[in-house]
Amino acid sequence: MYKKHNEIVLLVDDEPDMILGLKRLIQPELNCEVLIAESGQAAMEMVKNNPIDVMVADVSMPDMDGIELMEKVMAHTPAITTVIMTAFGTIDLAVKSLKKGAYDFVTKPFDNDEFLRTLSKSIERSRLLRENTQLQRRLCEREPFENFVGESPPMKKVFETIRMVARTDATVIIRGESGTGKEMAARAIHALSARRQRPMVSVNCPSLPEAILESELFGYRKGAFTHAVTDKKGLLEEAQGSTIFLDEIGDIPISVQTKLLRMIQEKEFKPLGDARTVKADVRILASTNQDLEKKIAQGLFREDLYYRLNVVTLTMPPLRSMKEDIPLLVAHFLKKSACSLGVKPKRLLSEAINLLMEQPWRGNIRELENTLHRAVILSEGEVIQPYHLNLPKRDSSCVMPEADWIDTPYLEAKNKVVDSFTRKYITSLLDKAGGNVTQAAKLSGLKRQVLQKILRRVGVSSKTFREQMHV
Repeated sequence: MYKKHNEIVLLVDDEPDMILGLKRLIQPELNCEVLIAESGQAAMEMVKNNPIDVMVADVSMPDMDGIELMEKVMAHTPAITTVIMTAFGTIDLAVKSLKKGAYDFVTKPFDNDEFLRTLSKSIERSRLLRENTQLQRRLCEREPFENFVGESPPMKKVFETIRMVARTDATVIIRGESGTGKEMAARAIHALSARRQRPMVSVNCPSLPEAILESELFGYRKGAFTHAVTDKKGLLEEAQGSTIFLDEIGDIPISVQTKLLRMIQEKEFKPLGDARTVKADVRILASTNQDLEKKIAQGLFREDLYYRLNVVTLTMPPLRSMKEDIPLLVAHFLKKSACSLGVKPKRLLSEAINLLMEQPWRGNIRELENTLHRAVILSEGEVIQPYHLNLPKRDSSCVMPEADWIDTPYLEAKNKVVDSFTRKYITSLLDKAGGNVTQAAKLSGLKRQVLQKILRRVGVSSKTFREQMHV
């Protein structure tokens, strides 16, 4: 008759016979656990010591009325659904309880079916609230790791460290070789932190000259220097209440290091040309692929700044140390590339997987992703052959298989082989030139117009390779 639940219902009334009778009515129909309390104080103790889902409380009790009890319960456990019981003479109090947060009310004497329907809806509401809370928690835990793929011990250690440091406001240095996902780790830390409601601000330190880096970080006021015609808010000020990620911190010049150290120590800074100080409520995450200890010894990096930044170290593992994750990464990147290129999902032959497992991957995960992205472009069918990967290995797997042309007319087979070569050559060329067609033409010895014709003929877009530079 009614949907079955396993939730806990608390009945509160100063009439023992009333609540015992309700308990006998509820349990066989709704299959839930029923607890009873004969006073408001006893009910509060029940709420503190049990995961109550629904409370049904009488509005008129001597020590504490149902509305006062409801307010105290909601202050302690807001998710509890409350139903108020009232006699006909106190309907106004029941309406008042709805305004204060009660889910529903029932009047005495009860119609049993009506009472069970009200209680069943209350239990369902409580269940949905709990499931939604659990779902939000799971999403919160999963989404920051959406682009992290791996089950190897090194990756499990990364996940564990990110979860631990995200709970704090500690400064973190993320170390690792190029292409290991240092910025992705920073974004995961921020997304799991208490500062996640505001966007993280990222600064690519090597891309900015010294003077520009200082003004970008700290901001400036009109007239601070020749071209300062208006006030400019710095990135540190933009990151107030959030996180700032200093990518490749090892490339920051000494002058900027000094000002950054002062900001970390004093929790405030001065924009260029400004006499006032700005409070800095900012969490700092930094990354580097350099040997900072060596730079300290050479006088190129301040030791005191290093210790201020290096409260926690997170080291991103190179791909060669977690090759067992390569098949999982392959599946992830093939799906991602197919989606971005608007083509059907593709798969790799086992020989191609084996070839990937043999590579040194000096460019780490970024190199693997770019290799697979090119392979998706090069392969015409749904299967990616080893030769589509264009990886250095001198065996038959890296040339066009004989089965592809042995029964094909000579000219058709020749065109296929030439086309395959052209695709591999062009994609390697554009990859080296970063998608710059003019540079690629110079490297190849071809005129720019000729190279563009070849690109159109083989269906390769230089835009794809320019985008990969930012992956």
